[in-house]
Amino acid sequence: MGIQERKEREKERRRQQIMVAAKRVFSEKGFSKATMEDIAQEAELSPGTLYLYFKNKEELYASLSLRILQYLLLRIEHVNAVKGAGPDDKLKQLMEAMYDVYEFDPLIIINMFHLQSSETLRNLSPQLLEEIKDLSGKSMGAISQIFKEGVAKGIFINHHPVALADTFWSVFSGVILWLTSKKLIDESKDFLKETLSVAFEIFYKGVKAK
Repeated sequence: MGIQERKEREKERRRQQIMVAAKRVFSEKGFSKATMEDIAQEAELSPGTLYLYFKNKEELYASLSLRILQYLLLRIEHVNAVKGAGPDDKLKQLMEAMYDVYEFDPLIIINMFHLQSSETLRNLSPQLLEEIKDLSGKSMGAISQIFKEGVAKGIFINHHPVALADTFWSVFSGVILWLTSKKLIDESKDFLKETLSVAFEIFYKGVKAK
């Protein structure tokens, strides 16, 4: 292994060390109360070291979303790649895939939803913002493709595939955010899977062509 390769591996290891620490701190304190100093202390590094890898707290917070976005795209592409499956079957498999996406990392996907609806995106570096836009765009494009095929075959209602994909995503994210907020008030109210199942059932019935 060459010197440059060792340096790159060490850089990536340190970056992952910071992100693991950031996830713990954001989980315990929330985004607004967490500081770069808190994260540096958790990572057992100096605050200055953190700024060598992330320009601010917003960028570190957003970087945590990349992994879940990559997994989301992987799962959706897998659904689209199933041979012999029609749009109806793909939509059902897509709904199942969304459960997997949530279970993959519940905390980070909730953070991602908050990120998408906040001003945080304005404080990101162009490169990171482009990565987020690219992964998000590809995922929504892959979801839209399922609806496009279904509309063309008369299986789904005749509406724009992008609008149907956006509605599907809104159902998914809305249920998760609402149920998460309810659980913060009363931890015994953990009905996310049941509620998401009902929401998907209603969406499925509504999107089917009569």
